Amino acid sequence: MGDLGEVPNKQIIFRDFVIGFPKEEDMVLTNGIAKSKVPVGSRAVLVKNLYLSCDPYMRSRMSKPISQSYSDSFTPGSVIIGYGVSKVVDSGHPDFKAGDLVWGITGWEEFSLISMPEALTKIKYNDVPLSYYTGILGMPGNTAYAGFYDLCTPKKGETVYVSAASGAVGQLVGQFAKLAGCYVVGSAGTKEKVDLLKNKFGFDDAFNYKEENDLNAALKRYFPEGIDIYFENVGGQMLDAVLLNMRVHGRIAVCGFISQYNLTQKDSIHNLFCVITKRIRMQGFIEPDYRPMYPKFLEFIIPHIREGKIVYVEDIAEGIEKAPSALVGLFSGRNVGKQVVLVAPE
Repeated sequence: MGDLGEVPNKQIIFRDFVIGFPKEEDMVLTNGIAKSKVPVGSRAVLVKNLYLSCDPYMRSRMSKPISQSYSDSFTPGSVIIGYGVSKVVDSGHPDFKAGDLVWGITGWEEFSLISMPEALTKIKYNDVPLSYYTGILGMPGNTAYAGFYDLCTPKKGETVYVSAASGAVGQLVGQFAKLAGCYVVGSAGTKEKVDLLKNKFGFDDAFNYKEENDLNAALKRYFPEGIDIYFENVGGQMLDAVLLNMRVHGRIAVCGFISQYNLTQKDSIHNLFCVITKRIRMQGFIEPDYRPMYPKFLEFIIPHIREGKIVYVEDIAEGIEKAPSALVGLFSGRNVGKQVVLVAPE
């Protein structure tokens, strides 16, 4: 610490609250400045951002604040925030030093001053790509692990269905299901993604939901005896069809409703009575509730990555100026795999 020099700092600013589908114009690239040192006496940490994570939950933060939300809305005129991988440049906190690699909530900018660095997680394993800490080794990975193993309690031989299965979370849930000895089918929105599910991630089968006129009939085709576990990422008509096809005592882990995030009038669910008649256990969850499981998750996942038993696909957009397009693309299914933005070389 010491001289508080300044450095150029490209930033992505949130323009204003969004109604309907977000557009690139809702986020503005600006040329700001950042201090090159932490202020004297501060316990903050100054980081250089390397990778930014694009995640579906960020859409809810683009809407006006509502009491039902589990995360605060972005502030119009301020830098967008989200998960990222960063390198510590300067630190006033005793637990962090220059050169440390960390992941956690940061700004969509080249340099961020983190006022509460206790929320950052030091990166322990560096023999895997750093970008993995936005996905398989970060929030999405722990989401898949907690949702599948803790909430769904899989048993060998059970049937598992994963919607949005090629995304950051879904691709992992399918592979976890195979490790648990389950039969797993996933759905996605393009032939390329369906091929990935079957040929790279090892799903037993997969289908393009956009090519199905009747989702109920499609699920009956792939699960003639019904579904034991559904990992829910989509909501709406997909959830309605799944409820009809769940087996007695089935389990549904509700991770997200991406089909509904941009709708001003949400789809109605007509088949909730199945939750009673089939004694289905259906539970929503968010990853921060399971953050204490993260060390256990790492112990589980790292050996599988090293041994090639679990693979991961990323869609990396290069340059912070590509961040708005990358985030917007999530909601049209443009990305193939986990959407990441490369801000600076490692």
